[in-house]
Amino acid sequence: MILEWFPDNSKSVFKEVELHSETNNNEHHTSEISGKELIVRRGQSFKLTLKLSQPFNPGFDQLTMTVETGNYPSEDLGTMSRFGFPAKVLHSASAKAVWKAELHKSSSPETGLLILTITPPADTPVGEYKLSGKHRDKEEELANLYVLFNPWSPDDWVFLPKDEERQEYVMNEQGIIYRGGGNYISPMFWDFGQFEQGMVKICMKVLDRNIKHRFNPSDDVSARCNPIYVSRVISAMINSSDENGVVMGNWGNDFSGGVPPTHWSGSYAILKQWYDSFYRPVRYGQCWVFAGVMCSVMRLLGIPCRVVTNFQSAHDTNKNLTVDNYFDYEGFKEKDSKDSIWNFHVWVEGWMKRPDLSKDGKYDGWQVVDPTPQERSDGLFCCGPASLTAILNGDTDLKYDVPFVFAEVNADSVYWLVRADGSKLKIFSDTDTIGQYISTKSVGSYRRMDLTDAYKHKEGTAKERNVFKYALDKLQNGTTPLRDVPRTAEMAMHSAREVANESTNESPSSLPPQPQLLIRFEDPVKPENGKDVKLKVILSSDSSVTRTFSVNISVQAMKYTGQPAGNILTEVTEQKLLPGKDLTIPVLVPFSTYHKYMIRSRIMSVSTIITDLQNKDNIYVAANRIVLANPPISITVSGETRLNQEMTAEVAFMNPVNETLRNCTLSLSGSGLFIGEEIINLPNLLPNNKVRVKITIVPYKMGERALLVNFNCASFKDIKTSCTVNIKP
Repeated sequence: MILEWFPDNSKSVFKEVELHSETNNNEHHTSEISGKELIVRRGQSFKLTLKLSQPFNPGFDQLTMTVETGNYPSEDLGTMSRFGFPAKVLHSASAKAVWKAELHKSSSPETGLLILTITPPADTPVGEYKLSGKHRDKEEELANLYVLFNPWSPDDWVFLPKDEERQEYVMNEQGIIYRGGGNYISPMFWDFGQFEQGMVKICMKVLDRNIKHRFNPSDDVSARCNPIYVSRVISAMINSSDENGVVMGNWGNDFSGGVPPTHWSGSYAILKQWYDSFYRPVRYGQCWVFAGVMCSVMRLLGIPCRVVTNFQSAHDTNKNLTVDNYFDYEGFKEKDSKDSIWNFHVWVEGWMKRPDLSKDGKYDGWQVVDPTPQERSDGLFCCGPASLTAILNGDTDLKYDVPFVFAEVNADSVYWLVRADGSKLKIFSDTDTIGQYISTKSVGSYRRMDLTDAYKHKEGTAKERNVFKYALDKLQNGTTPLRDVPRTAEMAMHSAREVANESTNESPSSLPPQPQLLIRFEDPVKPENGKDVKLKVILSSDSSVTRTFSVNISVQAMKYTGQPAGNILTEVTEQKLLPGKDLTIPVLVPFSTYHKYMIRSRIMSVSTIITDLQNKDNIYVAANRIVLANPPISITVSGETRLNQEMTAEVAFMNPVNETLRNCTLSLSGSGLFIGEEIINLPNLLPNNKVRVKITIVPYKMGERALLVNFNCASFKDIKTSCTVNIKP
């Protein structure tokens, strides 16, 4: 890129400035963002050529350059720097983030040709900068440039040593977000699109629109030297709960004025819509949308970032590391609990140093940052960065928001039975259920990587219990006695009489031992939306006599946040369990029965309340969540896949139900393949008929790209598929 001052401006001393954007951006790993705008990473030098209108004498002349960012640039705040050649430029003694310039040996000062090597220090605030130059008494604005974090530089707090991890966590525009639950983990392709057109401006605007910038813009811009601060700002800005944010959350059933969160397959369409609408929140998102969008912004700015899913994720509102679950006598889960266990919850991890926590680097590395608005932190809906090491060690006294994240992965779950008069009976405690299969995409492949061991010690070990007690003691200053909890849910099916004695002075050991009852759930066939769901509830006991039970089985539609969305069915039977035998109780949930409750949900909760009819004080509770698989949809790509040449893809979908599918649409997206999102309206699809749609695509970026497809209709919402294509030159 060359800026010229024309001859009619005869007083100009700077005839030309060449930014070498293509070469510099390639060396700074920013060429994917732009080949025209100069985008550099801090802590790394870049080349600049100046052509002066007169000779330059290094022994006599002084070239002074100034860079400024923000509306209130200051040397003391690191948002302005004066430097030059020779290096005799006077600057404030308390100046921060001082840039430097050196004259390249291929320069020709006698002809006015100066080739400079300029280095922004590794603690430079990230942002858009104005560069100006002064020679003798003439000062002129030369160019604009962007400065980003530098995970390639050992001096930067975001330095990531392994190149394959930098390629994955900074440069990769495609990824996977895991959803579902437990035995039903389903990967969903997500297009981060952090290098799409205009993303650098969009991400800078995300920083500028934050509430702290509004109240103290000079300090806010100065603090952008710190990835801890920047990640916390992004966490607050991705959601719209504190104004100006990118995405509006919606966990209800009414998505008028926008699209359901399940519609989205990537970040760029969301961020571009927010930017083009002059910063009106995009409607609507839920946790995986917030996390996907945040990951895009973090990667663009240069902070290594990955999306992480925690299954059976606790939302502990009162910070006691316990989540209470309430069931009525029909087995339906009550709605009034403030605590909840989300089927899954998605956040991001950012890689950075944490010298604010320890000088020895103990807490450096991956940090949890969560943009989903759940609880306020320092007055704003944001969360983190919380050190993974602090979470693993139970250091709940450390910032930011370690107690909340620790509870998400390691809280205990307590089950209560609510009597008709409103009183509550504690049935059992479960120390294992919360925080399972913590997942992210593997480096360099599409396999799932399990991160559970990085968050907590193995369940059931003394180490895990000791850390839990240590974390709770830190929260409660060691003043609250710790309860004794059973090890697992299945082994914890104690009778209500035994548990009830915990609230009296009667010693449980003085009672005769109660017979054990084990309850487990099985699904012989993987449950699929559009088909009847068939399950089994299996009972077993160590009793030597026949036991007679009243078995109440209920099925509820559930939101992924653990809140009931509708009661589907309930059935009560009397069953006999023979000694030494398992009792299998079949459960059938017809499609015609569950469909109206499950249009916007794929999660069912099957719970059972079992009463021992020989001793009605013996009550047992068990619950299981299943996730319905979507009907299959396929996509195939034919022919060559070359840059700027047409390629063909075909999408096929079969109507699996005995009803006509109406209001059918197909949404297509994928960075490098589509700019934004393309939506195709389809005709109604008759029962058991198949629709085939051929699509012509002209790729505009090379390399591995993800083609993302979303089928939507009145009966089935947002059925997704994807495929990867390698675009050749």
